Amino acid sequence: MKKMIAIVMALVMVLALSVTAFAGGEETYLVGICQLVPHEALDAATQGFKDALEELLPGQVEFDEQNAANDPATCATIANAFVSEGVDLIMANATPALQAAATATADIPVLGTSVTEYGVALGIEDFTGTVGTNVSGTSDLAPLDEQAAMIQEWYPDAKTVGLLYCSNEPNSQYQVDTVQGYLEEMGYICTQYPFADSNDMAAVCQTAADESDVLYVPTDNTAASNTGIIDNICRGNTPVFCGEEGICKGCGVATLSISYYDLGYATGVMAADILTGKADIAETPIGYAATFTPKYNEAICADLGIEAPEGYEAVVIEEAPAEEAAE
Repeated sequence: MKKMIAIVMALVMVLALSVTAFAGGEETYLVGICQLVPHEALDAATQGFKDALEELLPGQVEFDEQNAANDPATCATIANAFVSEGVDLIMANATPALQAAATATADIPVLGTSVTEYGVALGIEDFTGTVGTNVSGTSDLAPLDEQAAMIQEWYPDAKTVGLLYCSNEPNSQYQVDTVQGYLEEMGYICTQYPFADSNDMAAVCQTAADESDVLYVPTDNTAASNTGIIDNICRGNTPVFCGEEGICKGCGVATLSISYYDLGYATGVMAADILTGKADIAETPIGYAATFTPKYNEAICADLGIEAPEGYEAVVIEEAPAEEAAE
């Protein structure tokens, strides 16, 4: 009997060691992802974030991925649920998601991505690049002076520029205010055309197109989710310049493009360092895209009868499968 007990105990110890070896004895983490709305840029950022964590912490991260369907109130509900759930880190994709997560917790690390200006998003005056709390992340801000210069490069003889954006997105307001300043220094007459949501977007866009030689659309999530509305109104008539590539694919002439996948991936690298204690989020500065590529939409340029200046790359627009197109 003693020998049998000894054998059983030995087997238990071997099994325990095997389980520990299989698991690597590594800590596991639960990461909540709150994405404001499904569209190409935000989807790419989320995928890059997940890929980075899965590569850097293989088998150690479980994701609770939620989408707010472009409703800031739902962002708040999701963020509060993450806090109740006790997640180890929250990734907030887009400004309303970041604002909701920052309001929901002062303890759980919050990393934003696809957020243009953190000082504006979080109400921090004289923002220096580091939040200093449980919040950090990456910014999708392309140089706004270069975006204004892009409009001048394509349409130096235009007189009026309409700035089309969602008034409920503070980072959109920041972008159009800043771009307007640069454009007015160049001699353009600028008018802002804010819409509240997708319900009044078509009417506002029509007015903007009728009254403007050129339109500018910032990195605006509501616009990005409704590029078809803008395209239906402006195609072949009013050129649209965009703050990011996804909008340009849907309705734009040209843009300064960044990779949202790379931006999300960089956020995932931050997350891995914070989760494993290699970095302190309070001391982690906001990260920015390293490169910007001028790109243009061939089909829209053809409809307008214009050619891209030298140095622009054509955006790649994937066609839907034949069976989907037929539907």
